[in-house]
Amino acid sequence: MPAEPARSVQTTWLYTLGSIVFFFGFLDLVVVLSMLETYVRTDDVVTAVLVVLLLIASAMQLRYCWFLRVGRGGGLPNPWWTASLVAPALAVWVVGLFSSGNELAAAVPLWAAASLVACLLPKPQRRLVLLAGLVTVIAHPMLATVVTGVPFSFGRNSDTWMIVIFAAMLPVMLLTSMWWWEVVVQLDRHRRTAAELAVTQERLRFASDLHDIQGHHLQVISLKSELAERMLEIDPAAARELVHETRLIAKQALEETRSLVAGYRHVAFDDELENAREVLTASGAECTLRLGPLPADALAQSALASVVREATTNILRHSEATTVTIELTTTAERTELAIANDGVPVADASAPGPAALRAPGSGLAGLRERLAAVGGTLETSTDASRARFELRATVPVGARVTA
Repeated sequence: MPAEPARSVQTTWLYTLGSIVFFFGFLDLVVVLSMLETYVRTDDVVTAVLVVLLLIASAMQLRYCWFLRVGRGGGLPNPWWTASLVAPALAVWVVGLFSSGNELAAAVPLWAAASLVACLLPKPQRRLVLLAGLVTVIAHPMLATVVTGVPFSFGRNSDTWMIVIFAAMLPVMLLTSMWWWEVVVQLDRHRRTAAELAVTQERLRFASDLHDIQGHHLQVISLKSELAERMLEIDPAAARELVHETRLIAKQALEETRSLVAGYRHVAFDDELENAREVLTASGAECTLRLGPLPADALAQSALASVVREATTNILRHSEATTVTIELTTTAERTELAIANDGVPVADASAPGPAALRAPGSGLAGLRERLAAVGGTLETSTDASRARFELRATVPVGARVTA
């Protein structure tokens, strides 16, 4: 179901429609007054008929303006509406041939109808309709002179110049108003698209955070449960301690998931570094931390904490590392985090690209997007001779979220 237009868009349309209706109403009023002036001067029955027909044509013009909401080239409405617009205007044009003094005024309704119809047609057809309408306006005084025998005199009535000027401005006013209306509609469409994209991006961010939390904690829970199972008969006390730690980790995962859903989760970078060392050490790897000053920017800390969490999960899942090095370096311009391990299998090390990258999942791809959002980068490299894999993340000092 298409979204409803914003209230400001509806207001803009009412303003545009009101301007068009006012313009048409004013032009029709001037034409009616011109014919009434002729009727008062000549007391001609044909002129009286013209006034009645003109009022009907004016009413149809004002009603037809509502169909302009579809914009330029939006297509004609029901053919009966177009016929109802053109028929009284054509009747005014024909009857006006027999009324001396109304030669120009009687051609205006058909010109106005042609201008309205032209707005709803594609550009080539629009030009043809306007050209045909202009021909009818120019031809009417000539044909009226032939029928009545009275030579046409421009400016016979006092308002002839006003009618000419307003009639010439009519298609310009209509097409300009339609152009403005299309701009507003397009802007509103872009606004709604931007809102939908923002919602989609927020969903992706939420999915990425959820992946970070659940993936990391579930991997740790799996590791500690496996260790507890192995030590159950050898060292029950140690197994009991591992089960206790597993319960605490599960509780922590539950709390962080609830915080994420509530939108209040904040990543503590130093806690993530310590957690990574503890988990990697528990898995049997020697983990070394070489930490410089932590970045002061909260966005940089959050992004780097996600890198630590994802890298730790990948090491546990995709490698058999015996040594892991986590090094943090901060300069005046940037903060760089390097995580290296020696657990890449020989087959994976010789293949193009690291195993963590070739494995199914979107962890590293999500990290790249998250770092890119704060102006950072993520690079990976593999040393096949040493079966060593390194992940290097860089964020600028004073990171800011980019669109």
